[in-house]
Amino acid sequence: MTDSGFGAGAIDTGKPQSARMYDYFLGGKDNYPVDWEAAEQVISFFPAVRQMARVNRDFMHRASRLLAERGIRQFLDIGTGIPTRPNLHQVVQAINPGARVVYADNDPIVLRHAEALLHSTPEGSTTYIQADVREPQKILAAAKEQLDFEQPIALSLVALLHLVADEDDPRRIVGELLDSLPPGSYVALSHATGDFDPETWERVVDVYRKGGTAAQVRSRAEFTSFFEGLELVAPGIALAAHWHPEPEEQHGQTDEIPLYVGVARKP
Repeated sequence: MTDSGFGAGAIDTGKPQSARMYDYFLGGKDNYPVDWEAAEQVISFFPAVRQMARVNRDFMHRASRLLAERGIRQFLDIGTGIPTRPNLHQVVQAINPGARVVYADNDPIVLRHAEALLHSTPEGSTTYIQADVREPQKILAAAKEQLDFEQPIALSLVALLHLVADEDDPRRIVGELLDSLPPGSYVALSHATGDFDPETWERVVDVYRKGGTAAQVRSRAEFTSFFEGLELVAPGIALAAHWHPEPEEQHGQTDEIPLYVGVARKP
């Protein structure tokens, strides 16, 4: 794990943080009153946000499992969030015990809990990088110390890009990350959308932006543009509930969850 100079004072409890709000939506305990207030505002506008968090988490599990079953043994997960079992490495190492996983996040509270991300199988490895997705070259440089960039890698950007505004050029960021990966690598993305209820999502985005997070929902066409030049895995771009659903996942009316997802292969 890289040294970030982390100390207790690095956690800012004076303004809401997206990772802690997500933890709150999932029913976790690693959040503060400022996060509760912002999260409850979102819930008041969009009551299904708790379901959305769980549906997103389930997509990550399904996508990671599918890629592990396809023989991918290296994973780079950016925007990791506060650990919630099962974490990505637990999913993929259950299939390939020798899988190597690198996590990256910019939130100090995630670093505080990173020990939970480092309990690898003896055959595999897990590593945590304290870094921001807006600095892709920093992440890649650290990841290259742990992963073999001559062999396929699965890049996971789940529930992250809707926290990167257009002014930070998310397509450039994704492009830089993908350009560094060898052919046969994959990328898994999920992204909130305002396609079905623009007014509600304007209000949700406003809560995040007032808290200092550059949130931005995108349309299906905008989301699809992140996969340009890649080979989409069936069923292609879909709402999360329709992407390889599993019968045991029961979260109510998941068909209505406005979350686009996709997994694609780099040719």
